Amino acid sequence: VQLVESGGGLVQPGGSLRLSCLASGSTISIRTMGWYRQVPGKQRELVATITSSDNTNYADSVKGRFTISRDNAKNTVYLQMNSLKPEDTAVYYCTARTWVSTYWGQGTQVTVSS
Repeated sequence: VQLVESGGGLVQPGGSLRLSCLASGSTISIRTMGWYRQVPGKQRELVATITSSDNTNYADSVKGRFTISRDNAKNTVYLQMNSLKPEDTAVYYCTARTWVSTYWGQGTQVTVSS
């Protein structure tokens, strides 16, 4: 499975961005997809996940502001991020989990700053 993220960039506080992650390869084996983020010097942390049956899970810090969704026909998972805060600044990584492996994208930078 290969994952390619897009949609990162610079946005002002209170603004919105939508991240996309296109999966290719053995996509039929994917069970759960999600987004993690990481800032320098800190561990990578969960942002949101979505299962093949559309069950979602969010970090407390993004609940009510971020929405994860997936389009199985397009092999794509999205992260709609609203009401962005400076503390949301990080590299965001897409992940896909099968029964035996976890795959990661290369990451996309999100910077929230005025």
